[in-house]
Amino acid sequence: MISTDTMSPAELAALLHFHAEAGVEWLLEEEPVDRFAEFAQAKASRGNGAPQAMQKTHSSEQNDASRAPVARESGNRTASRAPAAPAAAPQMAIPDEQAIAEARFAADSARSLPELKSAMEAFSGCNLRNSARNMVFADGNPSAGIMVIGPVPNGDDDREGVPFSGKQGQMLERMLAAIGLDRSSVLLTNVIPWRPPGNRPPSSRETDICRPFIERQIMLAEPRHLLVLGNFAARFFFGGNEMIHHMRGEWRDIPVGGPAGGATVPALATLHPQDLISAPASKRLAWQDLLAFRARIRG
Repeated sequence: MISTDTMSPAELAALLHFHAEAGVEWLLEEEPVDRFAEFAQAKASRGNGAPQAMQKTHSSEQNDASRAPVARESGNRTASRAPAAPAAAPQMAIPDEQAIAEARFAADSARSLPELKSAMEAFSGCNLRNSARNMVFADGNPSAGIMVIGPVPNGDDDREGVPFSGKQGQMLERMLAAIGLDRSSVLLTNVIPWRPPGNRPPSSRETDICRPFIERQIMLAEPRHLLVLGNFAARFFFGGNEMIHHMRGEWRDIPVGGPAGGATVPALATLHPQDLISAPASKRLAWQDLLAFRARIRG
């Protein structure tokens, strides 16, 4: 068990940060609970108590059926004397198809990036927003002509409300600086604007619901080039289930505006900053991709 009595403020902050990243919301309960004893008791109750109760009920129905109406009548009188408290109204989940249609309508109605941000903030059809602290929209220069798109907000993004915060953001800034770019010369964003709880991957339905927003964001920003980061974002735009090591370093055209849009944007996929933090040897591959990206945007 971890004792916080001897921890410095910096160590305590780091511990809380670790738990928040893992999706932990409660550290301690009011009283200690023996979960193993609870499980054993529940298991014994299911194995022994339920059959005995069923046997007793069956015997009572056979031997004293005439008392059943009295029991029902007594139950009715009891219910009339002490009516049950009304149950809280459950929150109705929006069907996926309806949520996708509402997301498409909200996105298509936006005529500027500020309008799109407002529409996304008002949108309630995605369950991810219920657990996220902030909606993470774009950051940087909307008129730069270059968009850098990652997968989902991380814990730092969620707290700050800004994409690519914390260590991942610092790594990305070093990646961009290596080819003469910075936050003010690109537009940074993510495919999914809300952080999934515990950093789990978004489900296919959650992805479908959020798709209209990132597609509309690309249309409104009108980038000339896209830099796509990591497995999830590359699969989102390119399709398929290949790993980023098979999709990186190759320019592909992404359709913008749906089937009737008629426009495409050239996109290059590379490793996510977290990949470089976890495996520094991958920096060589990312550097090759960044050189190819620089050559294209300067050409």
